[in-house]
Amino acid sequence: MSFLQKYTITPRYLTKPSKRRSGKLIIGGVKFIVAHDTGNPGSTAANNVGYYERSRNEDSASAHIFVDDKEIIECIPALTAPSEKAWHVLYKVDTDNHIYGYDANDAAIGVEYCYGGHINADEAYRKYVWVIASICERFKLDPATAVVGHFFLDPNRKTDPVTGLAQSRRTYDQLLKDIVTEYQACVGSNDNAPLMTASAQWNFTAQAGKVATTAKLNIRKDTPRRTADVVQVLPAGATLDYVGWVSDGETVNGNSKWYRNANGHYFWSGGVTSPVTAAEQTSAQ
Repeated sequence: MSFLQKYTITPRYLTKPSKRRSGKLIIGGVKFIVAHDTGNPGSTAANNVGYYERSRNEDSASAHIFVDDKEIIECIPALTAPSEKAWHVLYKVDTDNHIYGYDANDAAIGVEYCYGGHINADEAYRKYVWVIASICERFKLDPATAVVGHFFLDPNRKTDPVTGLAQSRRTYDQLLKDIVTEYQACVGSNDNAPLMTASAQWNFTAQAGKVATTAKLNIRKDTPRRTADVVQVLPAGATLDYVGWVSDGETVNGNSKWYRNANGHYFWSGGVTSPVTAAEQTSAQ
């Protein structure tokens, strides 16, 4: 199988040996992935990796990959070289051992989500979801079961990535679903085969109408999710035609209804007025 390489993973390895990067290899293969956030709003991937390098002999805490809206930086080898151990979950917390049969430091890749400040949340999230899906494909992991949040492993001390995701109005459950969707979209049977899409999953109702935007609104390419590329941004008060809607798109503020336009693109119903159907338009004339 091939995997769609949407983004570049930049290797910027920490010096070894050091407290943060021992250089010890993961023996026996990667078994799962731990989703983290940095806990430091506004700090970029480069900021975090730079700090890790400067403090490499002061602290043993580490992670493999940092993701923001501009870069995916791998500071401890995971995908760009033989995978090494990183110290991203406490050894004395054994939830990971009970779930996966391995300790996260010995068998898991740690991926950090950068958020807040001037970081574009949508773009950072797209990269974050993609690189986790990419790790699943590389190590033949099931994306539906191989990803776990740090907070789930260490609930008495940690809240990541829930806290970081909340900054962009996303949830941990949504992250897990989006990773599966991204994996399915990026895996092809061969280089020339069409990629799988998530469009067949949606419960579509065909009914035309018009709405107006109530705030600045993103039009998303092909899928009713905020991970989809933005093809257009409309100001408040703009009029939009739609050909139908799905009731099971990404849930945003408790609302999973998204409209689809004639180009097959989607926009969230929470950002528009109540619809005026084609039948209502005709009867009003």
